[in-house]
Amino acid sequence: MLCDYDGTLAPVVEERDRAVPLPGVADLLARLGQRFAVVGVVSGRPLAYLRANLGPVAGLSLFGLYGLERSAGGVDPAALAWEDVIGAAAAEAERQAPAGVEVEKKGLSFTLHVRRRPEMASWAMGWAKEMAGEKGLAVQPGRLSVELLPPVAASKGAVVDELSTGLKALCYIGDDRGDLPAFAALRGLRSAGKTTLAVGVASPEQPPELPGAVDLMVDGPAGVLGLLESLAGGSAP
Repeated sequence: MLCDYDGTLAPVVEERDRAVPLPGVADLLARLGQRFAVVGVVSGRPLAYLRANLGPVAGLSLFGLYGLERSAGGVDPAALAWEDVIGAAAAEAERQAPAGVEVEKKGLSFTLHVRRRPEMASWAMGWAKEMAGEKGLAVQPGRLSVELLPPVAASKGAVVDELSTGLKALCYIGDDRGDLPAFAALRGLRSAGKTTLAVGVASPEQPPELPGAVDLMVDGPAGVLGLLESLAGGSAP
């Protein structure tokens, strides 16, 4: 039982540091941990942010920065080799970003946010692609944002594939482009004979590919909360 954080467990807000889970989320995750072999949150957020906002939840695994940081296993050493490159590129972004385009530094990655200036989305994507080509980084589009990461094999799909070993069934819930690799991984696992459930979270900013990539759509984080409650209680969602 795996899910995203922003837009899934927590509403997307303009002040990113105030994106907190809906009331009752931590309790639900703990209850799910008593029913399922694996319960995890897989996010583009840094691990420290997830820990601070979800708190200590028994049995919960956390995967920050698309799996580059893990509550069990630490930081991917291949990504650490790119820390200085990421830092230099983030500093350049701060120098060049137009007013209203925010640069969020995450240590091993950084994100250009255009929520306050949505008309700058094309600029942000173009700048990110140019910088990625120059520095050898990877580009990850998101909701009114674009992120630059180390070019290592880390994605939400890779986390799903890794955790699938020994499991008969898997569910993943997410709302954004970064979640599409997780849904693709579920399709592959289904072809291999496992039972999977892909759940998309509807929003006005959802990527157009989302409905076609999932088995079920729910309405925002409140819909996710209802689904988790059903799963934790054992009733059919």
